[in-house]
Amino acid sequence: MIEHFFTCPYCWEKISMLLDPDMNGEKYVEDCQVCCNPIEIVFKIVDAKVVYFEALRLQ
Repeated sequence: MIEHFFTCPYCWEKISMLLDPDMNGEKYVEDCQVCCNPIEIVFKIVDAKVVYFEALRLQ
């Protein structure tokens, strides 16, 4: 698991999530730890480093 820090697209608080390298390139939804809104997470990991990360509001 890789910890990644980012800003919530709803409440703008800085939060962290654990990213599973086995889910590399997949989309999934996880709730914000602060405001509980659902965030769509898209990421790519190469050589144990996050090379792409996107946290999106669900429409």
